[in-house]
Formats: sequence, C-alpha cells, structure tokens
Amino acid sequence: MLNKKIIAAGLALALASGFAQARDLKSIGITVGSLGNPFFVTIAKGAEAKAKALNPDVKVLAVSADYDLNKQFTQIDNFIAAGVDMILLNAADARAIEPAVKKAQRAGIVVVGVDVAAAGADAVVQTDNVQAGEIACQYIVDRLGGKGNVIIQNGPQVSAVIDRVNGCKAKLAAAPDIKVLSEDQDGKGSREGGLNVMLGHLTRFQKVDAVFTINDPQAIGSDLAARQLKRSGIVIASVDGAPDIEDAIRNNTLVEASASQDPWLMAQRAVEIGHGILNGTKPDNPMVLIPSALITRDNVADYKGWSAPR
Repeated sequence: MLNKKIIAAGLALALASGFAQARDLKSIGITVGSLGNPFFVTIAKGAEAKAKALNPDVKVLAVSADYDLNKQFTQIDNFIAAGVDMILLNAADARAIEPAVKKAQRAGIVVVGVDVAAAGADAVVQTDNVQAGEIACQYIVDRLGGKGNVIIQNGPQVSAVIDRVNGCKAKLAAAPDIKVLSEDQDGKGSREGGLNVMLGHLTRFQKVDAVFTINDPQAIGSDLAARQLKRSGIVIASVDGAPDIEDAIRNNTLVEASASQDPWLMAQRAVEIGHGILNGTKPDNPMVLIPSALITRDNVADYKGWSAPR
C-alpha cells in the first residue's frame, strides 16, 4: 500500500511539474529581409495573427534586417535582451547566422526560420523553392518552344534565392537550345533593383527572349525597364504570386507567370510549430516545405492569392 501511495504521489508531482513547465507565448520577435517588400509584411502580419490567436496579449515586434547580417545580429541581441519567447528568423545568411541562433537558444528562446534556411534553428518553414524555380523556368522553356536567349536575374544570396535559381538552371539546362545570357546579376529583391539590372541587360543584349526573376518585385521592375526601352516580345516569369503580380499577369505586361508562395500560411505554421517546441513538442521533420503552384494568364482568375486579409 505504501509503495502505491509513493508511486501515486510521484505521478502527481510529475504531472504537476509538466503543467508548470507549459509556457505561454508572451512575446515574439520577427526579423525579415525587408519590410519594404509586401511578402515580408505579410509574413509579419500572419505571424502576429497566429500569435494573438494563441495569446491576445502577446507582444510582437517585427523589424527589417535589409539583408544585412550585422544588422540582424544586433536585432537578435535586442530580442534576447527583451526576453522574447520566440524568434521568427528570415536569415540574411543561412550559415553565418548560426552563432546568433545558438545565443538565442541558450537564452531559452525558440528560433524558427521562415522563408529561408537558418543553421541551427529549431525548425524552418519555407516554400519548396527549388520546385518554384523549376516550374517558373519550365514555363519559359515551354513558352519558347525550347529555344531562345534567357536571362536569370539573381538576387540576395539567401537560401531561398539560391534554391530558386538552382531549380531554374536545372530546367533550362535540360533544353539544349536555350542559351543563358546572364545568371549572376543581383536585382536586390526589389522593384528598383530589377529595373536597374534589366536596363543593363537590355542595353547589353539585343536579343532577349525571356527573363526569370527571383521574386515579383524584380519582375515588375524588369517589365518597367523593357517598357522604357521600348522592348517587347520578352517573357518574364518569377516567384511569389504577390497581389501586384496578379494585376501584371492579368494586364498587358511582359510578366506572364509566377510560382506562388503563401507567406501568411508560412508564418502561421512557423508560429504554431514554435509554440509547440516551446512546450516540448518537436515536429516530425524540422524542415517544412510548402509546395508552389504556377500562376499564369490561363489560371489567374481562379487564383485565391496570398491568404492575408486585403
């Protein structure tokens, strides 16, 4: 009888300890590539919405790293000093960010990568970026009938961009009559960057049949450049499926396709996974890939768009 009482007391204590260790999500820090990009604004809003669903009083701080690793290190230090429970990290450099990730974890903070990989993170939620690059550039190959001059307009060297470009290259390489004119120019992930790079390319190359841009802002900038130089007959395909690109695809622009992402879902899933980790539940696979779908003029009318409220 005594043994049974001891066992029962031990179980009760263990259960009580388990419940005592459960942690509410009281504060969350978010650092992303650029809050000038609607994609990252949607990530921040999606994360905030999910966090508030878990705790209406949660404090959410979203900051823009502007693809600057040193700036992001400082932001993470500030999050640690503020005592946040979770950091959503859109890493400026997937590998070099690891010391900051480890420092946050030593402070008891859960770190979840969003949109791009982050070495050492507890989990990462991102688009299947290789697949996104593949389907966008397969569209280009099919649209050109497997023959023509193509430019890959690169971007900031975060893992998502590298994966997209690698996926694109694989599809272009499989078409022997496709010639890649350029693949290393950085459009900065922005409309202005895409405009400037495209102006340079169109000045340099007299025959350009198609352009793959690593995101939608660059695609829109590239279309503006072509219009300025009165160049036509160029197929532009990109990655994002952003609200602006929906209009561009519907209307008379050179942008014909975009491999869609869902930043709202991505952020919500990241917060959900992070909250689980905070309370001792780890995902079966720490790398969560969200598949991409190609948006074109043939199906844009049925596209539901990013899940964020508009």
